[in-house]
Amino acid sequence: MIRVALPLHLRNLARVTGEVHLEVPPPASARSVLDALEARHPALRGTIRDPRTGRRRPHVRFFACRTDWSHEPTEGPLPEAVARGEEPFVVLGALAGG
Repeated sequence: MIRVALPLHLRNLARVTGEVHLEVPPPASARSVLDALEARHPALRGTIRDPRTGRRRPHVRFFACRTDWSHEPTEGPLPEAVARGEEPFVVLGALAGG
């Protein structure tokens, strides 16, 4: 069971409270987690990734085990602690401005 933590606006869009729990076949990757998340909550399609390219939206960041995974290959395996559900896969909106 993979735990996914979403920011409030995406939780509201998906109509969930708290973390989302997903069954993702091993080896769990950012891509497989996001595929499962979008399949379960179609309202999220296009909000986290561009639907044509599958690339992360510019102001979205991914974290696993408190490490920024935003620029890691999405098909690479996530840390074991995330795959076992001990740590969440975190999707955050990045802040911009100056």
